[in-house]
Amino acid sequence: LPERDRTELKRRKLLLEVTLKSYWIRKGSAFSTAVARLETELTPEMIATGSWRQLPFKPYNFSSLGLPPACGHLHPLLKVRSELRQIFLEMG
Repeated sequence: LPERDRTELKRRKLLLEVTLKSYWIRKGSAFSTAVARLETELTPEMIATGSWRQLPFKPYNFSSLGLPPACGHLHPLLKVRSELRQIFLEMG
């Protein structure tokens, strides 16, 4: 369609443009039907026996963020003091 007719049909909501995407999927060089379990920890037994040399290890992600520290709580005596202060303020 010419550009002018296409914009007119879009304006009248008689034309809907759809983008289709397609992908080709092929087996790569490391294709396997079995899921290999990667090691995450290096134990003293692995070091003693030398078995760590043949095991695949999971790569370490240095850019990941850890859990935020659980902190910022008030001391129990400060809580009691603020409650007593609020009671006295309400009493006048």
